[in-house]
Amino acid sequence: MHVETMSLGQLGTNGYIIYQDDQAIIIDPGAEAERIRAFITKEALNPIAILLTHAHFDHIGAVDEIRDTYSIPVYLHESEAEWLTDPSLNSSKYFPLGEITARPADGYFKIGKMVIGSFKFEVVHTPGHSPGGVSFIFETDQLAFVGDCLFRMGIGRTDLPGGDHVTLIDSVRNKIYRLDANYKVLSGHGPETTIGYEKVHNPFVTL
Repeated sequence: MHVETMSLGQLGTNGYIIYQDDQAIIIDPGAEAERIRAFITKEALNPIAILLTHAHFDHIGAVDEIRDTYSIPVYLHESEAEWLTDPSLNSSKYFPLGEITARPADGYFKIGKMVIGSFKFEVVHTPGHSPGGVSFIFETDQLAFVGDCLFRMGIGRTDLPGGDHVTLIDSVRNKIYRLDANYKVLSGHGPETTIGYEKVHNPFVTL
């Protein structure tokens, strides 16, 4: 499986295109739909789904444009079902970038194993940064897409609507850190890291 990482929009949100053979899944298309489409065209990929780690505005800005271009479904945790359409919930109302919305999701995650096309992964509920935060765990490739739950030597903020610091720490310690040390962690912002590195060096959640 291949992973293309794109720093998108004014907040530098990491969007990911994961692909194998000619199939692709897009994770958190936060902005700059034209860049996403250009890569897909260059690699002759066939997108089959959009997965959202959560519904904050900086992760959803290009959702509708990408969804409509490829006629593909968008998946989200059900507890944030109303966030895509509500700037006060997705927090775009509180930032000077203009209100950002998208149409409702086409489907909601069932926590546990998920198969989309040729992709097999686990959906883990990792709330705290937001109530519907999820992480996508690809066991075969030892990859964890964790959204804004965990960063390299950092964690997600919890001062936006629905955030809870205690819950976030619990998600990291008891769900993300359960993975093997060699797992690569791909976050919603910033550089990649590993589970092993964060267990030792992350000042917010150590073991």
